[in-house]
Amino acid sequence: MRIIFKIFLSMLKIGCFAFGGGYAIIALLENEFISKRNWIDRDEFLDVVAIAESTPGPIAINAATYVGYKLRGVLGAVVATVGMCLPSFVIMYLVSLFYEQFMEIALVAAAFKGIQICVVYLIASAALKMLKKMKKTPQNVIVFSVTCTLMILLTLFDIHISSVSFIFAAGILGLSIFCIQTARARGEKTK
Repeated sequence: MRIIFKIFLSMLKIGCFAFGGGYAIIALLENEFISKRNWIDRDEFLDVVAIAESTPGPIAINAATYVGYKLRGVLGAVVATVGMCLPSFVIMYLVSLFYEQFMEIALVAAAFKGIQICVVYLIASAALKMLKKMKKTPQNVIVFSVTCTLMILLTLFDIHISSVSFIFAAGILGLSIFCIQTARARGEKTK
């Protein structure tokens, strides 16, 4: 039961500071899951982020569910998910009750502008950390380069494409490169 309580408290703590959504929370998840708790290693964390991003639902909740399940099965997954969702639910419920009055307060509006700037930093920080830790295989470099180039070009030309399309395309590109490499390896074995 002690580990269940630790899972709940860890996810609750992360959930309380989940400003900016999934990408901004990646740095918090990495710190909690790897550095503080040693629940998963760095390679597994990169895989968790990739899986959490490509499955329906928020990244933080998907990652929390995965780690909870890995540590204590279904009960761990449920406890981790509830712990991650509870702060957001309570905050959004309270904000919804007083939203109009809440946003008219100048200090609150200024605080939210400051939080927006912090979120940009958190997203960039998490991206750079993941980039540094990514294995520099030809496949990863190709997928990363193509994705970045396309995103920059689309932004410059003000063409809007869903991020889901990028994820789907990167998955197909990665799978294609894997199939080509596998076919080459088989061809070399038969020679």
